[in-house]
Amino acid sequence: MTRQDLIDAIAEAAEIKKTQADAALRAFEDAVSNTLKKGGSVSLVGFGTFEPRKRAARIGLNPRTGEKVKIAAKTVPAFKAGKKLRDTVNNAKKK
Repeated sequence: MTRQDLIDAIAEAAEIKKTQADAALRAFEDAVSNTLKKGGSVSLVGFGTFEPRKRAARIGLNPRTGEKVKIAAKTVPAFKAGKKLRDTVNNAKKK
């Protein structure tokens, strides 16, 4: 599913215009991004949780030369699926 497909699905399900669905999706993205940026998490009960996770600094290898490379510590966004979403996906495969 592409972004446009998602906008179309939201517009149809909510019976709103596509421009309104696009604005709603952008607002959701901004809210989640800003919360993660501040170190918080966004929990949608049954769907899942978006949270920032810290990755420690480490030493990697350059695949071309085999040379050791320092990889800096960073914070990355993560998503953990909720039970309802996991069950929905799991049950869809059985049908």
